[in-house]
Amino acid sequence: MKDQRAPQNRPEAARALAVAAELRVVVGRLVRRLREQASAGDLTSSQKSVLLHLEREGTATVTVLARAQDMRPQSMGAIVSTLEVAGLVDGAPDPADGRQTLLSLTAACRDMIVAGRAARQDWLFRAIQTNLDGEEQEQLAGAVELLKRLAAS
Repeated sequence: MKDQRAPQNRPEAARALAVAAELRVVVGRLVRRLREQASAGDLTSSQKSVLLHLEREGTATVTVLARAQDMRPQSMGAIVSTLEVAGLVDGAPDPADGRQTLLSLTAACRDMIVAGRAARQDWLFRAIQTNLDGEEQEQLAGAVELLKRLAAS
């Protein structure tokens, strides 16, 4: 017969709920610590999103970026202008449609992204090496596999 109690009243569900709450807090704290390790300067979250989109997807127009960020092209144009002035984004005429401008990351921006990732990776490596013994590092490796499964679900 099926257990009719509310999910939070079943011991295994109550445990999963508690783990979910604790995991959310711990992951948030870890993300904040990682962000502290390699600041992207004074960039806003929208600016960072644009840079990551361009890195991941390649060149794009303001319209494509606006659609990806779910905002008006005029608002995206202001973000892109700021990034251009900062030397992080360059524009070039679209060879297929000269009326459009294709935006891409500058070499300086790519270097900044690589350096930021390296700093975060180094901090995490040192934290693991310093704070966890060999057995704990193995447990963490197993937990990473479980987190991958959660992230993929």
